[in-house]
Amino acid sequence: MEFSLDSLQPKERASFALRALYEAAGCRKYHMGRFEEYGLYQENRSFLSSEQVITFTDLDGRLLALKPDVTLSIAKTAQPAPGETLRYYYHENVYRPSAESHTFQEISQMGLEMLGAVGEAQVQQAVRLAAQSLAQLGAAWVLEVSHMGYLFGLFDALGVPENARPGLLEKLREKNAHELRRAAQAAGLDAAGADALTGLLELSGSCEETLAKAESACRNGRMRAAAAELRALAKTLEASGGAVRLDLSLAGEMEYYNGLVFQGYLQGLPRPLLKGGRYDLLMQKFTPGAGAIGFAVYLDELDRLSAPTSPVQRNSTDRVMLNVALPKGRLGDRMYDLLARIGYGCTEDYNATRKLVVENPAAGIRYFLVKPSDVAIYVEHGAADVGIVGKDILTEASADVYELLDTGLGRCRMCVAAPADYKDDPSRPVRVATKFVNIAKSYYASIGRDIDIIKLNGSIELAPILGLSDVIVDIVETGTTLRENGLRVVTEFMPISARFIANKASYQFKHNEMDAMLEALRKTLQEETK
Repeated sequence: MEFSLDSLQPKERASFALRALYEAAGCRKYHMGRFEEYGLYQENRSFLSSEQVITFTDLDGRLLALKPDVTLSIAKTAQPAPGETLRYYYHENVYRPSAESHTFQEISQMGLEMLGAVGEAQVQQAVRLAAQSLAQLGAAWVLEVSHMGYLFGLFDALGVPENARPGLLEKLREKNAHELRRAAQAAGLDAAGADALTGLLELSGSCEETLAKAESACRNGRMRAAAAELRALAKTLEASGGAVRLDLSLAGEMEYYNGLVFQGYLQGLPRPLLKGGRYDLLMQKFTPGAGAIGFAVYLDELDRLSAPTSPVQRNSTDRVMLNVALPKGRLGDRMYDLLARIGYGCTEDYNATRKLVVENPAAGIRYFLVKPSDVAIYVEHGAADVGIVGKDILTEASADVYELLDTGLGRCRMCVAAPADYKDDPSRPVRVATKFVNIAKSYYASIGRDIDIIKLNGSIELAPILGLSDVIVDIVETGTTLRENGLRVVTEFMPISARFIANKASYQFKHNEMDAMLEALRKTLQEETK
């Protein structure tokens, strides 16, 4: 029987293609064991995506771990000589916690690492191979590129305190302009400094256009050096085929990456398939003076490509369709009215139909009517491109999405409330009743207070009345329900309103459509508030 690659699953075909690509580029396969001494991860936990690791004791009494990361092991053992560049590729499984299944999952990775003498030539080769890796996978792709040196240089120029930088990077990753501005001001920046930080969100697009803007915005040598490295890389990027975008709001983990960072997306997949960048700081923990750059391809994501496209998602028009997750209820009705006014209405009566999917191919719009608490899930997993969701639901779900606009609709606040005569007893944990478990945990952790959580799904105000809890954490709009039940607001700690969110992968392929909708929606909302 004749063997054919076409009979293999997508990730199996990809592994053959990538192996051939990396070996042709002069990379040697790196073999490693499944286990690693736990001490390696304990000493370098700031470089890991999660501190949770599967550990066990071997027959000699050593504490070992199932590998949560490949790069750490390679960086530890590679030991390049001065002036030497080692080029490795690998195909390994790693074991990491899954936020979705609340258990550990085995993840199949292929990756490439260049270690030792890493200069301009090695950086260009690594990025070129990242683009070529995406091109091997049989679908439209986008490679998104940024530079941590540019971000850190701007932080330095603005005098951003070290302890404020991780929070600002998080808001940049979310493309969350409204909260980025507030966080910048909270960090002590003036209005001009906050404008400069939020201006990073505008440095996104084609290489030449974005580079010109980035170069003109440089404030110090660190920013200029980063822009120069991107400029030197531009020809390599433009010759890669596919679609390469510069996005200087793309921020890697600040403890891990210190230079170029990049992510690769494949059409049809809801999250990045490829992630990489320069990680000299990690490499120099093991080999002083050495540099390193590399990337990983998450092969398991390719399984999604073999799933059939749902009939609803098949376009009946050549126009790009924007899929919108719209919450059922007052907020969804309000948002639909706004969107219909700016050209995104449907010919079918939205309020009269009992259908859960309504669309207008001529306008390039399709709505999914979903439960409000599910909007972020539909968007994060790529079933919808964009959605409208309350900040409370978004925060509780910790959804990995872009938060592109605060619509200002449905304003309320997250509060701690308690009986009128409540006094905190610091000698014991606070008993907290809430349906927002993650939000409550995060708030009390931020003030260093131990709590016992009581998860409820409704009538939260009843808990302290019956002595079930000391306090509640809940949404407060007018406060009438609290007052009528003898409760008062103790602390108000999070403003809430409806947010316009986007799937990160969809944004790469449909950013023109999303930006057009956002611009029209923003203008309409501004006119309403005049």
